[in-house]
Amino acid sequence: MGDKNCASLALLSILLLSGILHLETIKALGSGCKEVERKALLQFRENLADPSGRLSSWVGEDCCRWRGVSCNNRTASVVKLKLNNPFRHSFDAYEDDAGHELGGPIGPSLLQLKDLNYLDLSMNNFKGFKVPEFIGSLKELRYLNLSGSFFGGTIPQSLGNLSNLLYLDLNNFLDQSNQIGLGWLSGLPSLKHLNLGGADLSKAAADWLQSISMLRSLVELHLPNCNLPIPPFHFPSLNFTSLQVLDLSNNGFNSKIPHWLFNITRLSSLDLNTNDLQGDIPDGFSSLNSLQQLDLTGNSFLGGRLSRNLGKLCNLRTLKLSRNSISGEVSDFINGLSECTNSSLLEKLELGFNQLTGDLPNSLGYLKNLRYLELWDNSFVGSIPPSIGNLTFLKELYLSSNQMNGFPESFGQLSAIEVLDLDENQWEGIITETHFRNLSNLKEISLYKLSENISLIFNISSHWIPPFKLTFIKIRSCQLGPKFPTWLRNQTELTTLVLNNARISDTVPNWFWQLDLALDELDVGSNELSGRIPNSLGFRFPGTVDLSSNSFEGPLPLWSFNVTKLYLNNNSFSGPIPRDFGQKIPFLTDLDISFNSLNGSVPKSIGNLQQLLTLVISNNNLSGEIPQLWSNISSLYILDMSNNTLSGEIPDSIGCLLSVRFLILCNNHISGEVPPSLKNCSMMDSLDLGDNQLSGNIPAWIGESMPSLSILRLRSNYFNGTIPPELCKLSALHILDLSHNNLSGFIPSCVGNFSRMKIEPPDSVEYEGSLQVVLKGTQYVFYSTLYLVNLMDLSSNNLSGEMPVELTRLIHLGTLNLSQNHLVGKIPTQIGKLEWLESLDLSKNKLSGSIPPSMVSLTFMNHLNLSYNNLSGEIPKVNQFQSLKDPSIYEGNLALCGDPLPERCSEIDGTSWVPDGDEHEEDENEHDKLWLSLSVALGFIVGFWGVCGTLIIKKSWRYTYFQFVDKIKDQFLTFLAVNAVRLKREMLEKNGGGET
Repeated sequence: MGDKNCASLALLSILLLSGILHLETIKALGSGCKEVERKALLQFRENLADPSGRLSSWVGEDCCRWRGVSCNNRTASVVKLKLNNPFRHSFDAYEDDAGHELGGPIGPSLLQLKDLNYLDLSMNNFKGFKVPEFIGSLKELRYLNLSGSFFGGTIPQSLGNLSNLLYLDLNNFLDQSNQIGLGWLSGLPSLKHLNLGGADLSKAAADWLQSISMLRSLVELHLPNCNLPIPPFHFPSLNFTSLQVLDLSNNGFNSKIPHWLFNITRLSSLDLNTNDLQGDIPDGFSSLNSLQQLDLTGNSFLGGRLSRNLGKLCNLRTLKLSRNSISGEVSDFINGLSECTNSSLLEKLELGFNQLTGDLPNSLGYLKNLRYLELWDNSFVGSIPPSIGNLTFLKELYLSSNQMNGFPESFGQLSAIEVLDLDENQWEGIITETHFRNLSNLKEISLYKLSENISLIFNISSHWIPPFKLTFIKIRSCQLGPKFPTWLRNQTELTTLVLNNARISDTVPNWFWQLDLALDELDVGSNELSGRIPNSLGFRFPGTVDLSSNSFEGPLPLWSFNVTKLYLNNNSFSGPIPRDFGQKIPFLTDLDISFNSLNGSVPKSIGNLQQLLTLVISNNNLSGEIPQLWSNISSLYILDMSNNTLSGEIPDSIGCLLSVRFLILCNNHISGEVPPSLKNCSMMDSLDLGDNQLSGNIPAWIGESMPSLSILRLRSNYFNGTIPPELCKLSALHILDLSHNNLSGFIPSCVGNFSRMKIEPPDSVEYEGSLQVVLKGTQYVFYSTLYLVNLMDLSSNNLSGEMPVELTRLIHLGTLNLSQNHLVGKIPTQIGKLEWLESLDLSKNKLSGSIPPSMVSLTFMNHLNLSYNNLSGEIPKVNQFQSLKDPSIYEGNLALCGDPLPERCSEIDGTSWVPDGDEHEEDENEHDKLWLSLSVALGFIVGFWGVCGTLIIKKSWRYTYFQFVDKIKDQFLTFLAVNAVRLKREMLEKNGGGET
C-alpha cells in the first residue's frame, strides 16, 4: 500500500513539474525573441539596401514573426535567416526582378545570433562588398548559401572554421574572377553538399582532386566553370564513398574521360558537359549501375559509337549526348535499353547534333517511359518506326534536320505529345486524319522545309475537326491545298501560323479573319491566295506578317501598332501608300512592299518609323521626289527604292543614314550630282545608283569614306571626268560597273589593288542583297549567289590609253568588259593569269598586235568578243578557242586570220604569219626588203670609204694613224715580255722550295 502511495506521489510530482515547464515555455514564447537578437537584426537591416521593402515586416517586439526569420520553439533563439531573393531564378543581375535584391555590407551584429545554424543570402546583389571574415565565427552554421549574390574579393579562409557545416553553396557568388585555393576545405569534415561553381580554381593546381577527396561525407559536389586543371586519368587514392552527384561541367579539360570516375559506384548524377573531352565514350560507364542522369553534351571531339553496354544502365532517367561527334547507328544502344528487366526508366534522351546514321530501330517503342526525345541534326534515314505509337508518355519529339521520309499511322497514338519538330527532312507520302487521331494534347507542330520541292501531301477532309487546340503551326513546302484548310476553323488559340508554299489556290475565307486571334506571326507567303485583306486581324508585340508572293489585291492593309515586320511583296496591291502609314504601324523594323502596283509619292509619315531597319519599296509605280525624311531613321540598314519613276535629286538627308549598308536607287529618273552627305555612310556595302540621270564627276570620296564597299554600280548615267584613283582603295570591292557614262582619260593603273578580285570567293557571306548584272551581254538578277560574282565593267565610255598590265593581277576576276572605248596598244601579254575569267569583251576599241598566246590558259572562258579592233596574226586553235567558233567574235580585225574567219594564214620563217591571196601586202613586203638591202649596202660603202678613203688621200693623217698603231703594238709586246719573265721567276722559286 505504501509503495502505491509513493508511486502516486512521484507521478503527481512529474505532472506538476511538466505543467510548470510548459507554462514557462508559453511565457517565453509569449514574450517574443531575445532582445539582444532583435536589436542585432535591426542593426543588420540598417546596413542593407532594400529597394522593394522585403524587410518592411521587421517591426515590433517579436522578431520570430519577421519575414525570413525562424526561431527555436523552445529557446526562442534565432536559428534561421532565409533572406534569398525569391524573384530571381538565374545568375543574371540585370533581370527585370533585380529591384527585389538586397544589397550593402554585412554587419558584424550577426555574431549576436549565437544559435544561428541556417543562413541564406542567395540571389541578392551586394555589389562587390566582401564576404566578412566573421562568418567563420558562426560556429553553429549547418547551412550557408551565398550563391549568385555578387560579393567581391575572394572566398574567406575563415569558412574553414565552420566544422559543423553540412551545406555550402558559393555558386557564382563573386562579381569578379579571383583565383582561390582549396586548403580551407580540410576544416569542413562533415560537409555533404559543396558548390563552388564559377570560382577560379586554376590556382588549386593538380592537387584539387586530392583536396576534395578528403571530404569523405560529401554527397554532392558541384564545380562547374571553375577553370579546373586537367584531371588525372587514374586516381588510385580516390575516397568518394558517399558521393552521389558530381558536376564538373564547363571546365575545358581537353582530355579523355578519366577512368577514376567509374570507381564512384554510388553516383546517381554525372555532368561533364562542355569540357572538350576527346576519344570514344568508354564502356566503363556501364559499371555505374546507380546512374540516373548523365550529361556529356557539347564535347565536340567526343566520338565513337553508342555501345550496347551503355544501354545496360537501366536506372538512367536522363541521358544527354548532344553536340558531340558520335557516329554510327543507334540500334545496339537502344536495343540494350529496351532489354531492361522492368523496362527502361529513361525519360529524357538527347542525341542531337551528332553524326548518327541509319534507321531508327523498332525497339525505340519499348522505351515506354520516354517524355522527351531529341534526335535532330543527324543523318537518320527511313521511316519513323511503327512502334512509336507505344510511347504514350512522350511529350516532346525533335527529329528536324535528318533525312527521314515516312510517317506511320501509329503516330496518331501519341496521346501525350505536345511538341512535334519535324523540320528539314525528306518526308513523303500522304498525311490523313489518322495520323492525328489521338493527339489531343498537341500544342506545337513544325514541318518546315526551305527547299521548294513538295513531297508530303495533307489529304484531310474539309469536315474534319481536330482533337487538339494548337498554339504553333509552322508548315512550309508541304501540300495543304488547293483549298484553304478548313480544319483551322476551331484553332482559336493560335499565336503562330505559317502555311508557306503550301499550294493553296483559294481566297482566304471570312471565318479566318474573324477568328479573333492574337498572333505573333502570320505567314501564308508563296501560295496562290487572292482577294482583299481586311484590317481586322489582331497581333501581339512584336508581330510578323508575311503575305508575299500571292495574288492579293486592293489597298495596302493597315494592322495594329504591334506589327514589327511586314512583307507584302510580290502581290497585286494597288493605290497609294497611305499618308498615315507611319502613324498606324509605328514600330515597324522591316517593311517590304516591292513588286506591287502601288502609285503616288512616298509618304513623309515613313519618317516616323524610327526603328526601321529595312525599307524595300522597289518595283512599283511610285513617282515624285524622294522626300527629306531620313534624319529620324538613323538605324536603317537596307534602303531599296529601285525600279520606280522617282525623280529629282538625291536628298541630302540620306546622309543621316549612318548605319545604311545597302542603298539601291537604280532604274529611276533621279538627276543631279551625288550629294556629298553620302560620305557619312561609312558602313556602306552596296551602292547602286545605276540607270538614272545623274551627272558630274564620280566622287573620289567614295573610295575613302566607304572602306567596306563591295558593290559599286553607277552604270547608265551621265557621269563625266576620269575614274578617280581613290576607288582603288576599296579592297573589298568585287563588282565595279561604271559602264554607259561619259568617262574619259586612262584606266588607273592601281586597279590591280582590288584585293577581293584577287582571292577566291568565300564559302558564304552575310546578306549582300540583289543586283542586276550584265554578264555575257545578257542581264541577270543575282540574289543568294551574288557574293560569287567578280565583275569589272567600264564599257561604253570614252576611255583612252592602254590596258593597264596591272589588270592581270586580278586573278579571280570573272567578267571584264572594256568594250566601246578608245583603248590602244596591245592586249597585255600576261592576260592568261586571269585564270578564272569567264567573260572578256574588248570589242570596238583600237587595240593592235596579236592575240597573246597566254590567252589559251583561260580555260573557264566561255564568252569572248575581240571584234572591231586592229588585231593581227593567227587566232589560237587550242583549249577554249576550239569552242569559240563564232566569226563575230573576231570580225572587224582586218589582219586576223585563221579559223573561224574565212582568211587563211601561211607560215613565213616559222614566226610570221600573213593572209594568203593578199597580193598587195606581199608587194609591200618585197618593196620593204629591197629598201633594206639598199640601205645596208649604202651604209657599208659610206662606212668603209669614210675611214679608208681619208687615210689614202690625207698623208699626214696616214702617218699619224700608223704611228699610233705601232706604239700600241710595242706597248703590248713589252707587257707580254715583262709578265713572261715574272712568271718564270715564280716557277723557279716554287721548284727550289720544293727540293729543300
